[in-house]
Amino acid sequence: MNNSIDNELVNCMSRDFAIRLSKLRMQKGVSARDMSLSIGQNPGYINGIENGKSMPSMTTFFFICEYLEISPAEFFSTEQNNPQMVKRIMNYLQRLDDKKLGHICDLLNDFSK
Repeated sequence: MNNSIDNELVNCMSRDFAIRLSKLRMQKGVSARDMSLSIGQNPGYINGIENGKSMPSMTTFFFICEYLEISPAEFFSTEQNNPQMVKRIMNYLQRLDDKKLGHICDLLNDFSK
């Protein structure tokens, strides 16, 4: 690969990362400033990532995932539109007995029609 293709790929990945971070942060209902401070960074840190000016280190990426209450795999899994909500729902479902799970399945079946 030549440098222009490499740079284009990095820019595309950086843009996708920024979009995903912004979406997940907004789903959590927090400002970029509050999130930055909560993960121990300066107030504009998350804004810098979301605007494509910087990328987090691996360590900070793990802090970001922890803050968002998702795994790194869930961060990159775009099939899950709202991984925080899916995780909450799964926690509820794990506590239900078979009869209640059956009712939930019936509801989901109706919703998907």
